[in-house]
Amino acid sequence: MEEMAEEHGGEGGLLEDAKNDKDKLTKASVTAQLKEIGKADPDTADERKALQDYMALIELDADTGAKLKAAQDTLMNKVVTKYGQLTEEEIKTLVVDDKWLATLAAAVQGELDRVSQTLTGRIRQLAERYATPLPILTGEVAALAARVDEHLKRLGAL
Repeated sequence: MEEMAEEHGGEGGLLEDAKNDKDKLTKASVTAQLKEIGKADPDTADERKALQDYMALIELDADTGAKLKAAQDTLMNKVVTKYGQLTEEEIKTLVVDDKWLATLAAAVQGELDRVSQTLTGRIRQLAERYATPLPILTGEVAALAARVDEHLKRLGAL
């Protein structure tokens, strides 16, 4: 219905004249337009066909909605019937095991994931910080200190 309304409902479209005051295609507005154009005029055959197709979609939508409501009502009646037949053990299983424990398990898993990611990040920081062993750093410091001393001697500061 949306596709047809978009395709043919714009300016100069086959369904443009069938829109109501709110610029919507409704069952009443489509029916009124069908009555207005009549059946005999061959110039309006394409418009009549588009209106009839749209009307068929409106009716299909209404039928589907009615079937959906009937199915929901049937389901609700079955739920109400089953609700009265539940044993205490089944209620505990539904409430505790299926609802609360599942929620708790998800929350615990989320917390474990968060802690794990935090620890992994911290370990990476420590690995980067201590990637170079102390003896190598001490050797580099000694070599750099010697170079500084040499430069200072050349400048006459020492």
